[in-house]
Amino acid sequence: MSIAVIAGGLYWWTKNDKPVANPAIPKPSAKSSTVENGGSTGFNKKSYSNTDPTSVWVIVNKKHALPGGYVPAELVVPSVPLNLSASSQQMQVSSAMAPSLEQMVTAAQHDGINLKLNSGYRSEALQKKLFDNYAARDGVAAAATYSAYPGTSEHQTGLAADLMAANGQCTLEICFADTPEGQWLTAHAHEYGFIIRYPQGKQDITTYQYEPWHIRFVGKELAAQLYSSGLTMEEFFGYN
Repeated sequence: MSIAVIAGGLYWWTKNDKPVANPAIPKPSAKSSTVENGGSTGFNKKSYSNTDPTSVWVIVNKKHALPGGYVPAELVVPSVPLNLSASSQQMQVSSAMAPSLEQMVTAAQHDGINLKLNSGYRSEALQKKLFDNYAARDGVAAAATYSAYPGTSEHQTGLAADLMAANGQCTLEICFADTPEGQWLTAHAHEYGFIIRYPQGKQDITTYQYEPWHIRFVGKELAAQLYSSGLTMEEFFGYN
């Protein structure tokens, strides 16, 4: 059994983080197609902040942590199939991404693809509990390849979610990429403003293993850019 499978088993019941202003949601506008840095007309990478935790373009990784004890201002339970009780912390997501998640899951259903929310928001305290458990079992270095240090998890922003097939096939396993649900996400998530945040072959950049189930809301404009370029957020923004 691989680390991904082992980690998935633990994530299944607690799973991979306190309030500020509502996240800024990128919307199509003239600003997003302005001339940048004196170059030709194109995508404006400075439209939204990569450091403000309330921005949907915020980059959170091992080098760039969230403010201590950060909690998104508005967390809601989206109207999608849930893997846990609606009272569970992990069944919440940022209000900035909930409508897009609902639209995407509904569109998938129309295509015969049934997705569930497996894990959304996770507090810093919950992330610490998870990471400490993994580190005690596998060692810190190994745990850091599949679990975020407390304060550095995208889940704490409320803008990330782990999805799963309704039938449970390959939940939190890399083989999810080969399921109809995983293939649909790979092909269509960007149409609703989401990216596969930790793509295959980018482990050296993201510092995490391939996670075909982990999506991140960035808005349609940026999602389209990242999808077409094949770049991670770190590569696209030059933000390491």
